[in-house]
Amino acid sequence: MLNHLPAPLLGVLAAALLLLNILFWVPILLVFAAIKLVLPFQSVRLLLDPVLVGIAENWIACNSGWMALTQRTQWDVQGIEGLDAHNWYLVNANHQCAADIFVMQHLFNRRIPLLKFFIKQQLIWMPIMGLAWWALDFPFMRRHNEAYLKKHPEMRAKDQESTRKACAKFALIPTSVTNFMEGTRFTPAKHARQQSPYRYLLKPKAGGVALALNAMGDKFQSILDVTIVYPDGIPGFWPFLCGRLQRVTVRVRSLPIPRELLSGDYGSDPAMREAFSAWAQQLWKDKDTQIAALLSR
Repeated sequence: MLNHLPAPLLGVLAAALLLLNILFWVPILLVFAAIKLVLPFQSVRLLLDPVLVGIAENWIACNSGWMALTQRTQWDVQGIEGLDAHNWYLVNANHQCAADIFVMQHLFNRRIPLLKFFIKQQLIWMPIMGLAWWALDFPFMRRHNEAYLKKHPEMRAKDQESTRKACAKFALIPTSVTNFMEGTRFTPAKHARQQSPYRYLLKPKAGGVALALNAMGDKFQSILDVTIVYPDGIPGFWPFLCGRLQRVTVRVRSLPIPRELLSGDYGSDPAMREAFSAWAQQLWKDKDTQIAALLSR
């Protein structure tokens, strides 16, 4: 364990291990992704997709390794027992900081299929990682707010089509389609600007979940509702690297797929959008209550 080192030195060491891990695994990913690009046949995809997933799982395991070396984290986790690594899940979580990604990957790696996150379209240009996300078929999404979509309704159909294309790839091998329903990280400033009715959450955006369910709801075994709490305060990325992730509380609920929300067209049916919104708001109300209870212990 290296967490006895001074925090700045520990942060530099953790950052170096994180970067070395990326530089080792991403070129290997790209070799197999390039083969898949040159030979765009389903038979090739069925052969290579498990290889790419295996590379990503090893990458995540190495991240867990340097986290164990540099962190002295106390984990309080419930709800990850009995999950199936050979089935499909729709995973939804609250989002507070970059550490959320590492926490979820650490806990779910090889317990369920590889987490594939909805990513903002502009992040495809992020050095190295954009290529890695592309190689792993992460869905790149253009996020439009409701006001913009009312002025440009044609964009709703485009968003829906891009989600369907991404989910068509996911249908070939077991996948965990992962979404942060808030659409962005929680901050007090964003919370105030939104006038969010929740104490610890931003307003939920049901569109990504709705489109994923519409596209491949029959594949998902269940929805995994993930609640992440940092009892000592939400860590910034640099404090996280410096070993200050002292306690993490995670609760996972396996929820049934809302079958009544699968038959309509979210993109063109206002009643269906209203029904999804009501479902998401109730989910968020329950999550907000749960976060309050976990922080008050």
